[in-house]
Amino acid sequence: MNDYKALSHLVKTKVSQVLGTSQGHVALHEPEFLGAEEDFLRDCIRSTFVSSVGHYVDRFEEEIARATGTKHGVAVVNGTAALEVALRVAGVQPNDEVLMPSLTFIATANAAHHLGAVPHFVDSEERTLGLDPNKLRLHLNNIADTSSGITINGHTGRRLTAVVPMHAFGHPVDMETLGDVAAEFGLKVVEDAAEALGSKLNGRPCGSFGHVAALSFNGNKIITTGGGGAIVTDDPTLAARAKHLTTTSKVPHKWAFIHDEIGYNYRMPNLNAALGVAQLAQLEKKLLQKRALANRYIDVFRECSDIQMFSEREGTISNYWLNTMILSSAVSSARDSILSMLNDAQLMSRPVWEPMHKLQIYANCPRADLAVTEDLARRIINLPSSAKLGA
Repeated sequence: MNDYKALSHLVKTKVSQVLGTSQGHVALHEPEFLGAEEDFLRDCIRSTFVSSVGHYVDRFEEEIARATGTKHGVAVVNGTAALEVALRVAGVQPNDEVLMPSLTFIATANAAHHLGAVPHFVDSEERTLGLDPNKLRLHLNNIADTSSGITINGHTGRRLTAVVPMHAFGHPVDMETLGDVAAEFGLKVVEDAAEALGSKLNGRPCGSFGHVAALSFNGNKIITTGGGGAIVTDDPTLAARAKHLTTTSKVPHKWAFIHDEIGYNYRMPNLNAALGVAQLAQLEKKLLQKRALANRYIDVFRECSDIQMFSEREGTISNYWLNTMILSSAVSSARDSILSMLNDAQLMSRPVWEPMHKLQIYANCPRADLAVTEDLARRIINLPSSAKLGA
């Protein structure tokens, strides 16, 4: 279809058909508070424990670990902070290189940069929208020097320490193949599971595959704490160190203020944790609603030859955080026309993030071949995906 205006109108009509008649603006992804949020917040306020210590912080950490199939959870102020600390406890040091997809939200790269490390961008694959472990292996075979017992980028002389898969829009990366590649090259796996709460690969929750993982509970995520994140891991030593670092590295004592290393004030307030506990109780319902919405999008666009609604592959369960339309290469130039028409119709839609290597601030970072990343970036549109739209 070469008439981009006609294609844009077709997309708008079908999106409207999925969403039904609505009044006013339809957000890309907005939170709902339909459970015990007000009761828990009121209880938190009455207790006066509204800051970084309280029952709800402890409870939220336990419940988020359980939800991700891990043994330990550490609640923090946001997802970027969670990923920064996850990388630090995994052993990333200043001037190390951290392998990550270029097709990701900027927080993935920023978290490494905050540690003084260098993002090293690798390609994604179309079947997952996430990091391609097979292309990563080929890339490492070309650049990695392991003769000293550690993995060095032979082109830059810097140590390659960790790889950060990011489960784009809730669709799991091929973590099993990636784990093999990471083990082969001595890399730590730090999962960026910010978008993947509730998603699974072969029955195993995202966030449980790496040495450590980071999650986000921003207002646009599947559950929210307002602002917040978490570090999850099975390793008690990593969990304890993450907790210590994020609570200013204060040595426990009845009254003395002794700090044994430079840490962070990344503590999640009890108020936010109270909101999170109430939200977590609604997670399964939200997942069902989002699946119903995704299936409606898939059905309505099934016969459109130039449009594919991205769906979970065999062996995975996606939380469908954002419903993702992929245009064929033949009509990729229609992307902005479609976005314009949808947004003019108050149906909030967005392209994928600008690839990290295309941003001036990260343009000089090391990179692999990124052909698939650049192709996907031209063809992706995210459609309104709030859980309530699937009710």
